[in-house]
Amino acid sequence: MILTDLQILAEIEKGTIVIAPYDRSCLGTNSYDVHLGRYLATYHDAVLDARKHNEINHFEIDAAEGFVLQPGTLYLGVTEEYTETHATVPFLEGKSSVGRLGIDIHATAGKGDVGFCNHWTLEISVSMPVRVYAGMPIGQLIYFTVQGDVATFYNRKPNAKYNERTDRPVESMMWKNQF
Repeated sequence: MILTDLQILAEIEKGTIVIAPYDRSCLGTNSYDVHLGRYLATYHDAVLDARKHNEINHFEIDAAEGFVLQPGTLYLGVTEEYTETHATVPFLEGKSSVGRLGIDIHATAGKGDVGFCNHWTLEISVSMPVRVYAGMPIGQLIYFTVQGDVATFYNRKPNAKYNERTDRPVESMMWKNQF
């Protein structure tokens, strides 16, 4: 079941959902709008290796000029909002207005875990060149109820790879897996 605006507000009041910065006008009927943070990143290497640590270059989006995203490049972005979710499962989806500009904000990582506490890293790709700006609406968080107890919250998992708090995009940590 998806939480409505009133249920999201109730969870915020209980502290089981945290959104910072929070703006009531970003709360929709059953979602909360999130915005593009000021940092983007691209990978150093043209060929990525799932067994190796693929390093990234961070850069800041110019406040006035924005930044033109190019097709054929994977950009890692980040939400302006820091979020915590302690009793529901958050899903991040793109906004239709963003999709209509040819921007995809995530390749496969739209679901968060109960206990996720961080900014969201976005896997951004575009179908044609498009200029983006820090602070623009980029996606929406949808919260689903959980049935049953949770044994291990994400922020307490000893092997969780994305727990370090940061307002910058985080590269793939696939190389930490054993395969």
